[in-house]
Amino acid sequence: MNPLVEFCVSNLAMGAQSVYEALEKDPNVEVLEYGCLSFCTRCSESLYAVVEGDIVEGATPEELLKNIYEAIDNNPMFSAYDF
Repeated sequence: MNPLVEFCVSNLAMGAQSVYEALEKDPNVEVLEYGCLSFCTRCSESLYAVVEGDIVEGATPEELLKNIYEAIDNNPMFSAYDF
């Protein structure tokens, strides 16, 4: 089972698209996009994704990607994976 990372399509348009594309290339991560994840305030204020049910944010796409991988690595279900 691979870790699940979910994105809101509006947040992709706000700058998270490159993060989505980078994760899509990783065969060890499952990536999904939704029309809305119901975090509208957060979506309008920062880049974010939902990693295994937890919100992960970043000020830049690069920071968001780094924080997503850190969240996956810190999750006991996936800490044995080599990302």
